[in-house]
Formats: sequence, structure tokens, C-alpha cells
Amino acid sequence: MSFRVSRRNFMAGGATLLSLSALGNSAFAQENRLRLIWWGSQPRADRTNKVSDLFKTKNSGVAITGEFLGWADYWPRLATQVAGRNAPDVIQMDYRYIVEYARRGALAPLESYMPSKLQLDDFDPAQIEGGKVDGHFYGVSLGANSAATVINTVAFKEAGIDVPTNKTTWEEFGKIGAEITKAGKRKGYFGFADGSGGEPLFENYLRQRGKALYTTDSKIAFGAEDASEWFDMWAKFREAGACVTPDIQALYKDTIDTSPLTVGKAACDYAHSNQFVGYQAMVKDKLMLSNYMRIKPDSKGGHYRKPSMFFSVSAQSKAIDQAVDYVNFFVKNPDAAKILDVERGIPESKAMRDVVAGTLDETGKVPLEYVSGLGDLAGPLPPPPPTGAGEGQVVLRTISEQVAFGQLTPADAGKQLVDEITRILARG
Repeated sequence: MSFRVSRRNFMAGGATLLSLSALGNSAFAQENRLRLIWWGSQPRADRTNKVSDLFKTKNSGVAITGEFLGWADYWPRLATQVAGRNAPDVIQMDYRYIVEYARRGALAPLESYMPSKLQLDDFDPAQIEGGKVDGHFYGVSLGANSAATVINTVAFKEAGIDVPTNKTTWEEFGKIGAEITKAGKRKGYFGFADGSGGEPLFENYLRQRGKALYTTDSKIAFGAEDASEWFDMWAKFREAGACVTPDIQALYKDTIDTSPLTVGKAACDYAHSNQFVGYQAMVKDKLMLSNYMRIKPDSKGGHYRKPSMFFSVSAQSKAIDQAVDYVNFFVKNPDAAKILDVERGIPESKAMRDVVAGTLDETGKVPLEYVSGLGDLAGPLPPPPPTGAGEGQVVLRTISEQVAFGQLTPADAGKQLVDEITRILARG
């Protein structure tokens, strides 16, 4: 399913920006209501709703309604709402999509609210830059994170196998996975999930090869050979029984509750560090985080510290001022920080990091220590993905499944991936 919204609809929404902004305060005075939308699991929803309740107690007369969906369903819903000029006031936005939504007029620029309403003076400047598009500020980072491997330590112990270290290579990881599967300590259990369709994994692999997903001028930054070798590596993992079968992997819907690790089919899966709290809440065995594997023992690694997600304000909002107040409360109120913990990543505000650090339990400390300890595995933040990057992610997933089910060879898949993404980017 396409996540794109037509340019005409986006432009129609953008054309209403000035008139809606002009109505802003008076309209809010009449409605006094904010709508939020975010992706995530029930635990994230519970935390978000508690913060909204807290905001309401400090802002008499404000009504807040929220909705949340899984990642796969979120973007079609948001695109439809934006196109229908019915976008929520506060929108959870991803680094992958912020350029597309900003350039098509769906988001309100927020730099004029700093520092009067948005008080981000103790944020990491690099993370503020991550929320900018074409010189305007569209996204307030809700936390920092990095991609990670989630490992079921109990399953490894049962199989008598040591967990991967930050030096483990992909080749060694394949052997580890096959050994866990062969050990057969759990019924229908495999070493790890099939990550061939995971964009963060593929990007990490490319960065270790000195490549990237996209150039700074919005073109594809890898070749067919890179992609073919990626698909071939995963084909060998499947052949060795190291990763789950394609029919199991196909049930994964980009949600924690459908992860092969969560449903008891694999000892490892791939996520972002802020998701660890959610994984541990759903898996009774003790979990841990590790980096993505290295392609060579001396590889520097392909990680980076990124905004886990943003809060953006809809350009269609009739209550932009109030929406900005809510976002500032979300990232700078100490009581809100305690509620949110590190579920959306490590707080960007130093003051809020200090608040949260004193309250973290053992589970909450894991992502904090992981991101802090990446060392030479972490490099600079890449530029925001270009318009069409969301479609590119879907294409990667689709082609990886075709390889897994034997419908494409790794060599053909690599060429097809490059051709399709090149065509998507050219469309703009």
C-alpha cells in the first residue's frame, strides 16, 4: 500500500495555511481542543495519555483526544487525514518522512516559537538540526536512540551459546543463529529474525561499506552490487536455518507484539533502542541490547544517534499556539519526563535526562547505557531522507520477501531494488 499523498492534495492543504493560521487563536478559543496522533504500542499510549491528563490539569478547559496505530497503518492514516484537511494538531513524525511532509506544506514551521514557547536551549544542537528542513524547524525530537539487536539471553543460555559481542561479525552471527536453531531447545525456534527487509539494518550495512541509502542531493547512494550481496547474505542465513522461515517473518507487521522474538520464534530481532522497554514488557525472559553485527572484525560500524521521533504541529491546526505549548510541556516538564521515561528514547533535554536518570529501573537503564556506549560503532547523523524514502522502505521489504520466497534471485533483487528506488526518487 502506498503511503504517498498526492502533491495536489498536499498543496491544497498548504494553501490553507495562512488562512488557518489567521484563524488560529480565535478558533482555539471556541474549540479549546487538541488532537494527537502517534504510532506505537499500548504501553506508549498509556504513557502519552498520562502526560495529556497532566497537561489538562495545568491548563483548565483544554480537551485532548489521541489516537495511535501500528507503524504500518500509521502512515496511510496520516496521509489520508492530511489530504482530507483533517490532520491532528500534534503529529508524531519520523526522520524518514519529515522532509516529505514539510516540503508539501503539511507541517507548521516552529522556529518563531523559540524560545518564547519552545524552550529547547539545553537540547543537543545536532538533534535540533535533525528537525529542520530547508532552514525551517518542523520537528521537536522526543528522544535519542540508535538501532540495535534485541537478544533473548535466556534462549542463548538454554542453548549453551554466548551472546554476540560488539565485535561479532555477520558471518559469525550466522553460525550462532544456526547453532541456536539446531539446539532445538524451544519448539519451532530459530536463531534470529529475518532482517533482510529492515531498512535500518540495510543502512547500517551500507555505512560499514562506506555507502549510504541516499546522497545529500536526494539520489540513491548505493549500487546493485551492494544490495545483491545483502540479499545473498540473508539467503545463506535462511539456507543454514539461522533465521526464521519466510512464512514466519511475513507475520511481522512492524510492531513489537508481532516480532518473531516477542511471539517466541527467534532469539534475536532488530529494533531501535527506545523500543527495548516495550519488548521487555512483552517478553518474560531477560533481554539485552547489542549493536548490529560488523561486516568485518575491523569495521567501524554503521550506527548513529538519531531522533527517535519528532512531535510536529500540523499546518492545518486551528490551535497552533496551544499545540506548541503541549509539545514544550511534553519535552520539558519534569513530571511528564518521569511518566515518559525512556520509552521514546533518551530525553534530548539535559535537565530532563537528569530527572529521568534518577528514576530509571534496570530495564530503563539498558537503552541509556547502550546508546552511551556505542563508541566507534557510531558515526555522524545522515541527512533527512528525501521525498519518496518511505516508498523506498516498502520496496526493500517487498523485494526481500520475494527473495525469501524464491521468486527473485539475490542478483536480480539487487538490480530491481536500485531501479525502483531510483525511479521513485526521480519522481520527487
